[in-house]
Amino acid sequence: MADPARARKLAKRISQIVASAIEHEVKDPRLDYVTITDTKVTGDLHDATVYYTVLGEKLDSVPDFAGAAAALESARGVLRTKVGQGTGVRYTPTLTFVADTIPEESKRIEDLLAKAREADAEVARRATGAQHAGDADPYKPPRETAEDDEFAEEESRG
Repeated sequence: MADPARARKLAKRISQIVASAIEHEVKDPRLDYVTITDTKVTGDLHDATVYYTVLGEKLDSVPDFAGAAAALESARGVLRTKVGQGTGVRYTPTLTFVADTIPEESKRIEDLLAKAREADAEVARRATGAQHAGDADPYKPPRETAEDDEFAEEESRG
């Protein structure tokens, strides 16, 4: 098993090599909007998982995840060769491409936070001008001193 620091360095280098190769050397138009987000390398340095995300051509257009996955799958051998040449390790890791779900998860969390803000605003709107239920002072008033004296007398008799 390799040093974890070495695995992290190799993962970072693989990310750089794959991103550069996708941008400059692999001539597949389906990869134009693919961004490499992260890479994880196993402890034995034999397998690398490359995480990617696909952006749309415009902000409102839907990204082509299936096309990007197919293009990455077809370019896997070329990209592995580039990784082997660029890293100089004895055994070039196999590459596995996984679509990164972070953008979708972050959008889901943002939607949940927006919904919570709306609910908080509704509660604050309803709270304005609201009155407390019951008396203004919900605690029992302290006993009068005369009652305390009677109680003290009863205790001393009893």
